[in-house]
Amino acid sequence: MLLHQTARKVDFGTGSVKRQILNLALPMTLAQVVSLLYNLVDRIYIGRMDGGDSLALTSLGLALPFIILVTGFSNLFGTGGSALFSIVRGSGDQEEAARCMGNSFTLLVGVGLLLMLLGEAFKEPLLLLFGASQDTLSMAREYTEIYLLGTVFVMLSLGMNSFINAQGQGALGMATVWIGAILNMVLDPLFIFKLDMGLKGAAIATVLSQMVSAAWTFYVLVLGGHVEIRLRKSYLSLKLDRVKSIVTLGMSGFIMSATNGLVQIVCNTTLQTYGGDVYVGAMTVIGSVRELVSMPVMGLTSSAQPVMGYNYGAKKYDRVREAIRFESVVSIVYTLVVWGILHQFPEPFVRIFNDSPELVKACVPAMKIYYFGFFMMALQFAGQTAFVALGKARQAVIFSILRKGVIVAPLTVLLPRISGIGIHGVFLAEPISNFIGGTACFVTMMITVYRKMSREEISAEKGQ
Repeated sequence: MLLHQTARKVDFGTGSVKRQILNLALPMTLAQVVSLLYNLVDRIYIGRMDGGDSLALTSLGLALPFIILVTGFSNLFGTGGSALFSIVRGSGDQEEAARCMGNSFTLLVGVGLLLMLLGEAFKEPLLLLFGASQDTLSMAREYTEIYLLGTVFVMLSLGMNSFINAQGQGALGMATVWIGAILNMVLDPLFIFKLDMGLKGAAIATVLSQMVSAAWTFYVLVLGGHVEIRLRKSYLSLKLDRVKSIVTLGMSGFIMSATNGLVQIVCNTTLQTYGGDVYVGAMTVIGSVRELVSMPVMGLTSSAQPVMGYNYGAKKYDRVREAIRFESVVSIVYTLVVWGILHQFPEPFVRIFNDSPELVKACVPAMKIYYFGFFMMALQFAGQTAFVALGKARQAVIFSILRKGVIVAPLTVLLPRISGIGIHGVFLAEPISNFIGGTACFVTMMITVYRKMSREEISAEKGQ
């Protein structure tokens, strides 16, 4: 039995498209807010360790590539699986939708265990590769080795939560991250300061919190009665064609995370060469602010994805096009406002994490450069979401690689070598990639997807 007697079906094929997106967007954005607290609360507390010395914050920044990698694989199987799930569910095949969810669960657990073992085995040489100095290696290592122990729990809570949201249960999806984040906020000061465990305490608090989030997700999808399609043991066996489809659709999210990790590594090593530990710390702060201000856009585009995927599977192309228009306009307006605020008032955002005069002095001009033209990033998110939701995996992958791998990483290495730019060249690479990559992604989506659906809609009407 796929349907539980109290399950409520959410039909994205009828009613107001805007309302359906917003009904998901509010809880999903709140979930994004709380999800950020896992790492941001750590960074805020860690930034105030040892009297506000920035070395602890820098050490945490060195561990970020590991966190990004785990998030990437969560997106690969969670976002990819839920995108396929939405399309199949929209076509009416409940059985296959359930198998998509079961296969995603198996992949998350299996790959999570593998990542944990490999990460623990090679953490020290990798941290040195990521730009660790003799002053930061020990602290970065102790955080990383504990964080990696919770890899499976992190991946399950992030990846499987997508299937709760894909069934229209945004409030339950929000609860997944709220439960863990509130626990994390309670445990962080206890372990970091009260028990005097420092970075190690922050890692333990995060792992314990993710364990609770994963347990909640498992309860909702297996034992709870609110979702229409539930996780069953009989649907865990992998099928090659299904796995290929999941991986194909999730590849853009994975590559986006992987290239973010690559850029983090390149930035850390370049900043260490040209500016030292303080600039590695500055990039940690700037990246944290980016996560914070990008959250509403990510919540909106994530909520639009199941709506678009369901209607695309049901061949209701007019509703897909309406969803694309809505998410694009709202995202662009929001990021324009954020750009203005960050340009005028960067210092308060820096001081959320650390009050060190040296760090603030490095961060303020760097932030103004890094966030120039921030609204162009919204074009990348809008185009990327449409490609993934509609199963256009190849285009999604291409533009994921283009922005970070082809543009940001090389420019991060090259620009500081140009006379007169120096260390600020590292921060200049991001806005250049937003303008080039964002424009290319959005324009291509409008030409190859949006207009094509308009023609298909007209053809369908003539055929009736």
